[in-house]
Amino acid sequence: MKGKPWTVEEERRLRELVKQGATVAKICAELQKSEGAVRNKMRRLRLVEVDKLNSNLSTSTKLDAEGELQSVEEALKLLNAALNALKTEGLDKTEIMRLRTIIQGARIYMSLLADYVDYKGIEEKLVDLEAKYVRWLKEKKAEGNAANRDSSFVV
Repeated sequence: MKGKPWTVEEERRLRELVKQGATVAKICAELQKSEGAVRNKMRRLRLVEVDKLNSNLSTSTKLDAEGELQSVEEALKLLNAALNALKTEGLDKTEIMRLRTIIQGARIYMSLLADYVDYKGIEEKLVDLEAKYVRWLKEKKAEGNAANRDSSFVV
C-alpha cells in the first residue's frame, strides 16, 4: 500500500536529520513516516546513515559527515593525483587497487555533487516562486477587496 507523497519540506528535513546523524527511529518519529518509507526515501535520495557506514569500517577509518563538501576542483585534484600515482612503476597490487578505488570514488563524487548542486538550485527557485505566488495571491485578494468596497458606494 502506497502512503502519502513526500513534500519538498519533508525531504529537506530528512536530509538535515541524516546529516545530523539522527537515527532512523528518530527520523520516523519526527516526520511521522514508517521505517520502510524513510529507508526507501533515503535509498532513493542516496542518503547514508553515518552510524551504519561507520559500523562497517575499522576503528581507524571512522567517517566525519560534518563540514563543507569538497569542491569539484578538489575532487579533480585528488583524481589527478591518483592517476599520476598509477604511473609509478613497481606498485604492488594493494596500492593499485587503493588508487583505482580513489579514482572511482572521485568520479562518483563529482557526479553526485553535480546532481546535488542542480537539486539545490531547483529547490531555491521553487521556494522563490512559491513566495512570489503567495505575494501575487495577496495582491489579487487586496485588489478584489478594494473593488468590492468601491462598488458598494455606487448608488
